[in-house]
Amino acid sequence: MLKVGIDIGGTKIAGGVVDQDGRILEKLRVDTPADTADLADAVGDMVRHFAGAHDIRAVGVAAAGFIDRDRAIVIHAPNIAWRNEPLKASLESRIDMPVFIENDANAAGWAEFRFGAGRDFSHMVMLTMGTGVGGAIVIDGELFRGGHGIGAELGHTRFVRDGLLCGCGQNGCLEKYASGRALQREANSIADQQGIGSALAAIRKEKGTISGPAISRLVLAGDAGATEALRRVATALGEACGGFQAILDPELFVIGGGVAQLGDSLLAPVKLAYETSLPGYGDRAVAEFAIAQLVNDAGLIGAADLALAEG
Repeated sequence: MLKVGIDIGGTKIAGGVVDQDGRILEKLRVDTPADTADLADAVGDMVRHFAGAHDIRAVGVAAAGFIDRDRAIVIHAPNIAWRNEPLKASLESRIDMPVFIENDANAAGWAEFRFGAGRDFSHMVMLTMGTGVGGAIVIDGELFRGGHGIGAELGHTRFVRDGLLCGCGQNGCLEKYASGRALQREANSIADQQGIGSALAAIRKEKGTISGPAISRLVLAGDAGATEALRRVATALGEACGGFQAILDPELFVIGGGVAQLGDSLLAPVKLAYETSLPGYGDRAVAEFAIAQLVNDAGLIGAADLALAEG
């Protein structure tokens, strides 16, 4: 029972043939065309390529943005010019098989639940620390989508009243304080102060900017300034997880995204902030924390699995 999973991002489209155990048998990657019609054609070409060598039963597509409850229309996408885009119909007109559409964070979270860090749990929350903060919620083995299909936007929960302006139009969203971009902002702030920020300042002077990978290298080398920048964003994420625990009571939090590659260096301050933010700590069960296992393949694996299960 083979499926094709497609993960559409702002700069690349990744696709793969996925079996029932979540294994990728073949994989392709192309640049994302600027024109939406060309994008749909690119997906169609990718699926036809896979179908030429494999017996494909369904196609799942992971796309960033708000997907309607029928999993057919992209209501709004942040990085692609989709506004009420009938993506399912558009793709099915090019592909002679069923197409299932899912939010990219939901697809990645489902993949981790089925085949990755969450496979031994029934209640799981996934948070991805990338450009923003993505979220996915699994409750009693079912993916939570909400009444209109666009639930689990955990990165857009209000974290700081009258806080930093977010791309969603609101102020103080969690992703402004717990994302990869937030880590870079904190690193620049620490570099401005010199002192423990001297290594960060030196990188900025040489490169013109402080990249995420540069911060990670300094953290792993034990640099005090980079470690403090990480502590600040990890604390924000951990505090938010304490609130999510009060509402959802998951057994497991899975942390993904580029920042998650820091592993225990990230999880230690996240867990500390979680414990100090948890109502009734010491008298109640607490969640476990884990780093995502499927990394960049999670979106396409999850979309493929959902396509067969729900498409």
